[in-house]
Amino acid sequence: MTAPPARPRVHRRALPGVDPRIFALRVPDEVDAFVVRTERFVALIDTLATPELCEQALDLIADEAAGRPLLVVNTHADWDHVWGNAAVEGRAPVIGHRSATARAGSAEALGTLRDKRAADDRFARVRLVAPTVTFDTSLTLDGGDLTLELLHTPGHTPDHVAVWIPELRVCLAGDAAEDPLPELWEGDASSLARLTASLDQLRALAPDHVLPSHGGTTDPALLDRNLRYFASLTGRYADAVRAGGPEFEAVFPDTAELSDRARAFYRACHHKAVRAAASLLTGPAEQPPR
Repeated sequence: MTAPPARPRVHRRALPGVDPRIFALRVPDEVDAFVVRTERFVALIDTLATPELCEQALDLIADEAAGRPLLVVNTHADWDHVWGNAAVEGRAPVIGHRSATARAGSAEALGTLRDKRAADDRFARVRLVAPTVTFDTSLTLDGGDLTLELLHTPGHTPDHVAVWIPELRVCLAGDAAEDPLPELWEGDASSLARLTASLDQLRALAPDHVLPSHGGTTDPALLDRNLRYFASLTGRYADAVRAGGPEFEAVFPDTAELSDRARAFYRACHHKAVRAAASLLTGPAEQPPR
């Protein structure tokens, strides 16, 4: 008899070179959540993929949370980031972008949950819990010693939020930046323009550390690499159009160190970005071959 797959676990990780008031809660091969300890509160940035994982995370930050209020920030309503919200419901305010409320209860989210439950019983306890505090453009949380500036940074999703901590020059980028590349909401010009604008917005902050939810890096040059990747797509497609045809070679970032599953995921993200670059220059009817 084949043993069932091991349930994922949360691991607390210090971040090299980053102030110890910020650390990661990592679910390997899935996502990183982050914790920011301030004088006035402890902020949990994302609640992971299930209530069980979020409960593990809360156990790992019990010392930090002792005597301080807990605040939860949802970077965006994707399943791996916020399906643990039920574990903090009634215990802490959940802060997110206004449009995350609609996404949390959407037919798409319900369909994703149905499919995930059918494939894996670890999602049995998931309930789709929306943010209880919302904002549109930005929201500032004053922690006394540290400030958390929540910034609407769409493009990966319409509701995406990044967190800027100016005292430490740290950017918690969510999925707006990613190693090797971030995924667009749609393979269209609008999503590409929004995400590149969000990356430009974060780069203009001149962070010393950029902490994405996927990729395990703290390198601020990640923002430049992601922007260069998208610029290379539009530049190569523009050259091809000037040459008289839609054919062009889109360079896929190096993913040699990734698992086959992760490589396939980023290949799909790359195809979506290629379609977006094509639509930016010629309209949605003209798309390069995959």
